[in-house]
Amino acid sequence: MHPKINHLIQLQELSLIRAEQKAHRHGHRLDELDASIAALTRELSPDIQALIVRMQKRDSIMIVPMTNGICNGCGMRLPTSHVQAVKVSEQIQVCPICTRILYFEEGLPRSTSKAPRRTEPRKVGIARFSSPALMIPKLKAATRDEAIAEMAEKLREAGFVDDAGKVLEGALKREAIVSTAVDHGIAFPHVRGVEGGGLTLCMGLSGKGIKFDGQDKAVTRIVFFMVIPTAASAFYLKILAGLAETFSDADARKALLAEENPEKLWKTLIKLTKKTIL
Repeated sequence: MHPKINHLIQLQELSLIRAEQKAHRHGHRLDELDASIAALTRELSPDIQALIVRMQKRDSIMIVPMTNGICNGCGMRLPTSHVQAVKVSEQIQVCPICTRILYFEEGLPRSTSKAPRRTEPRKVGIARFSSPALMIPKLKAATRDEAIAEMAEKLREAGFVDDAGKVLEGALKREAIVSTAVDHGIAFPHVRGVEGGGLTLCMGLSGKGIKFDGQDKAVTRIVFFMVIPTAASAFYLKILAGLAETFSDADARKALLAEENPEKLWKTLIKLTKKTIL
């Protein structure tokens, strides 16, 4: 991998995390993130800095993985020579269509979810991204890592991802940067770059609560765990904002925590988010 690629991936991740913090109105870490973003940016050469500025004016996603010869930013199948150039990575390569920087990394988790058939009823709201099979009314986990592992395994069992271990690894790397726990006993762990399908949400509830953030005394009782393809990174922020808005309300949280059946929990989630997630 080109030596600048890891640097750019880290910079993009921090920028997206900053956007997440704003989306769920959890802004006390913005100054810290701004300082880290500025420091990483200063380490880049002037020409790369200029490229990033131009790209970020257009889109928050400036660097995307290439999977099976396809740009995961725009979905274009790349010429064979271009695919080889990205894999060799002697120079930074961009997609000829969307102009995002491309990189290749083996071993990334994959989505295995299937697109709905044309004869199936069109789903709306949060129902587009989840199913009753991904609702866990009573998490067995007692710790953050156990909770994420349990939900990653649920995604695998239900046929939405290929490797729960890789999903867990990606989620814990994300948690190591800034905790996804927010106010009101809610957490939003997630993994970006899970290609091959759509954004998928798994939800778990913990009656006793789980300590998600080592720096916070509060416990988490509602966990929204999402796997996100690169192209849906910006849309994920809208879902995040919708969930944060809905469950800032104590009655909404209480309604979720009262459900003990996966099907009923799913229907309650759909009902509560009807106005905030379209």
